[in-house]
Amino acid sequence: MRSIIFTLGIVILYSCTKPEKAVSDPFSFYSSSLFHDVQMRSVFPDSKTFVDCTPKRALTQILNNYDELKDQPDFDLVEFVNRNFDLPIRPKSTFATDTTLAMEEHLTRLWPVLTRKADQQEPRSTLIALPYDYVVPGGRFSEIYYWDSYFTILGLKAQKKYGLIQNMVKNFAHLIDTIGFIPNGNRNYYLTRSQPPFFSLIIRELEEYDSLASLHYLDAMTKEYTFWMDGLDSVKKSGDAVRHVVMMDNGTALNRYWDRGDSPRPESYKEDFTLAQQQDGDPKELYRHIRSAAESGWDFSSRWFGDRKSLASIHTTDIVPVDLNCLLAHLERMISKGYSLKGDIQKANLFKKRSDDRRRALLTFCWDPETTFFMDYDFIAKKRTGIKSLAGIFPLFFEMAQKDVAEKVAQVIEREFLKPSGVITTLVDTDQQWDAPNGWAPLQWMTYKGLKNYQVDRLADEVRSRWLRQNMRVYEATGKMMEKYNVMDTTLVAGGGEYPNQDGFGWTNGVALAFLKETSYRLEGK
Repeated sequence: MRSIIFTLGIVILYSCTKPEKAVSDPFSFYSSSLFHDVQMRSVFPDSKTFVDCTPKRALTQILNNYDELKDQPDFDLVEFVNRNFDLPIRPKSTFATDTTLAMEEHLTRLWPVLTRKADQQEPRSTLIALPYDYVVPGGRFSEIYYWDSYFTILGLKAQKKYGLIQNMVKNFAHLIDTIGFIPNGNRNYYLTRSQPPFFSLIIRELEEYDSLASLHYLDAMTKEYTFWMDGLDSVKKSGDAVRHVVMMDNGTALNRYWDRGDSPRPESYKEDFTLAQQQDGDPKELYRHIRSAAESGWDFSSRWFGDRKSLASIHTTDIVPVDLNCLLAHLERMISKGYSLKGDIQKANLFKKRSDDRRRALLTFCWDPETTFFMDYDFIAKKRTGIKSLAGIFPLFFEMAQKDVAEKVAQVIEREFLKPSGVITTLVDTDQQWDAPNGWAPLQWMTYKGLKNYQVDRLADEVRSRWLRQNMRVYEATGKMMEKYNVMDTTLVAGGGEYPNQDGFGWTNGVALAFLKETSYRLEGK
């Protein structure tokens, strides 16, 4: 039953064979000539705009009408789109930034701006309706995003907004129950992938005011685990890989990022299609690597590049990522805890053993004694990738490393990653947004907490204070919180990347509030 649930959307998207169904099905619209033409001719500067538009009538009628009219001499594509589609509705707000207010007060006033009410399902909309209120990142991101939400919730927790946290948890449980997993975001074009599995960490945060949260959401956690481990029975020998699951040399199954699609991402169609046209290889293979990097949340980064510098060399599905496997080890631990609370000791021990086995395999394959850092593992080349990134801090965040190992990691962080405004994502500048010179709120938090877990307090506090100082400087200069920041050049407002800088911004706000709470604890001597 589990496979039927989480593959339903994918079957609809990629296996429509009847012509009538193909043109009427909203999913197959993404492979239509109209969709291709609108995206490639940049009717909208941002490819995401068109996928968020709502058809004014049945797609069958629109596509048939397009085929009839497109070759006529006086045909106007822009006029056709405007006549047949409603632009995305972005909630209007009278909110005006007042930079005379302290940043913390500004962030408090932003919650209503970023909060969306429970959705009413619109049949032709790409939005997947959620039954409870939720917080969005902001800017072009007007829907919920999976791993963003954990860091947003840290800010909600700092301000004791427990009701909204519970609503967001219920929404994620609803997605797992109805779809079989938590998609990248609540849009139908994200149904081919998830994002880094932070659900068990969200449950851990919930335990502060619901001590039985791991029991209450045990079914949801086990269903999410089933999604990530689907294919486990099919990997028999070293190097076997089925969907997210990879069999390692020591007989332990670890995981990779893996998107079920092999076509251009609808929300970034022109960018993906153009890149594929410039390459000699199989475009489907390229598309899957690109999509799988999007599942990682690190889209894009030299972590995934074979030559360490160009997107054309991306090979995401060849890589066993250190961060993903740390997250899944935590999920296994939380499932074990849930079964313990349920009184099922046999299953509790089973999932504890799986978590322990994963930890040992992670230390075997991802710890690099020469550079004294944790790195991703290329299971095709059978070696570590050699690329240092802040994914290497995850074993410290989850307390999976021995103290002497953690201290060595901390030395690398201070020597190579610490910059004037926080910690840098990777050590190379590729013009990709998850590389130098950019810093991101979630990785500042993971680094801070990872160092704190091993009492490397001075360095942890330095990361926090440098990041907060940059947040405040940019806020005072612009009245905005950014999605990411240039942590190397303090004269710049924000870093660059795949798309224009966004403001809002959910996880930046959440981490800032969590850091401010940590600061107040220190000032109060707690």
